Amino acid sequence: MNERLSALMEQYNQRIIGQSHNLRLLLSSILVGGHVLLEGVPGTGKTQMVRTLARLLGGDYNRIQFTPDLLPSDITGSMVYNMKEGTFYTLKGPIFTNVLLADEINRTPAKTQAALLEAMEEKQLTIQGETYTLPAPFFVVATQNPVEFEGTYPLPEAQQDRFLFKLHVEFPTYEEEMDVVKQTVEALASDEDPEPFLDMETFLTMSEEIKQVTVNDSVYDYIMQIVRKTRETDAIRFGASTRAGISIAKVSRAWAYLAGRNYVTPDDIKMVAIPALRHRILLAPHMELEGATHDQIIQDIVGAVPVPR
Repeated sequence: MNERLSALMEQYNQRIIGQSHNLRLLLSSILVGGHVLLEGVPGTGKTQMVRTLARLLGGDYNRIQFTPDLLPSDITGSMVYNMKEGTFYTLKGPIFTNVLLADEINRTPAKTQAALLEAMEEKQLTIQGETYTLPAPFFVVATQNPVEFEGTYPLPEAQQDRFLFKLHVEFPTYEEEMDVVKQTVEALASDEDPEPFLDMETFLTMSEEIKQVTVNDSVYDYIMQIVRKTRETDAIRFGASTRAGISIAKVSRAWAYLAGRNYVTPDDIKMVAIPALRHRILLAPHMELEGATHDQIIQDIVGAVPVPR
């Protein structure tokens, strides 16, 4: 990892305590143009994670609170009539940013959720028949609460598949939580936004450098064996799609880049496989009845695939 990224991660870990692994996965995802679904109970710092990352990268940041009455035009923007001049003009929505936080995305109906699909996949959107290109980079982080389902609209499988990662934000350890409480109560942590460590031009240059990280055929084969095994085991009703294999290969390059290497190893694949697959599979009913989790099943699959030498 170069010095600027090392300094960025150090500052990130100082401000967001107890989420080191998730922070690195977030940074890996944005480096390859992916999107992330964050799942965790309220009060675990999901919003702060995303806002801090945007500020450290020197990018624009917007937050949308998803509610049942939110309309697609509230996200994308709309055509507005100027009565004084007698003309229409485009009023761009909050989606025109570098980092977009879609807060509690499962609280809005599918029609509004779908407004994000074109933007997430194509990096562009259409307003009244006219197509607009979104800023580069464009990174969506959506949050959802896993314990409260009243008044929510579960994300369709097709939309979940658009997210590169699904990350679980757990409670920190006792010591880490103590540090969070002390910093907040004693105001040891500055309330001001952190100074950027990068700018968008430098960040985009790094994204291009990641494309030069080598993935050899044996690693591609390792990825495909893992993905295809999700479709062959009786523990899973619906396995991962081809997009899952593409996502793992792309983000493993970023993980290797952050480790200071110009090649991907099987260990890189192991680090990103679970968050890249957990939202792309459906467990068989008998496994759900037995209390099995997605992470356990994926871990078993990864462990069963021979590691290339």
